[in-house]
Amino acid sequence: MLFVCVHNSGRSQMAEAFFNRLAGKKGVASSAGTQPAAQINPTVVRVMSEAGVDISRNKPKMLTPEMMENAERVITMGCSAEKVCPAVFVPMEDWQIDDPESKPVEKVREIRDTIRNKVAELVKELNTEKPTKLKGGEK
Repeated sequence: MLFVCVHNSGRSQMAEAFFNRLAGKKGVASSAGTQPAAQINPTVVRVMSEAGVDISRNKPKMLTPEMMENAERVITMGCSAEKVCPAVFVPMEDWQIDDPESKPVEKVREIRDTIRNKVAELVKELNTEKPTKLKGGEK
């Protein structure tokens, strides 16, 4: 799973952290941005800490073609990142989530909770999908 945002300093970082916490062995997420910020938004770090998730050591990452190629699914966060992403050959969707930049902490908490709920729905969906066949007929 790859979560993409322009700056990779808020929404996509929250989604990555929640997915990795909730998915267990079902999958692994990463996040990246098309124009990464210098650091994670401090308010985002704060509200994630309130939710019991430490992302204080995370760093914004540049989206690369390799990340896109290795992802089974790409989710953009409502920041029009899909318009500047490399060619996509994997399922992609946009969640249309507000940017936490310059928002009061109460609004960032709402954004965090929206992301947590959407990630939980995504993990539930993944848990109900049938296994796909691999090369050689293996499951």
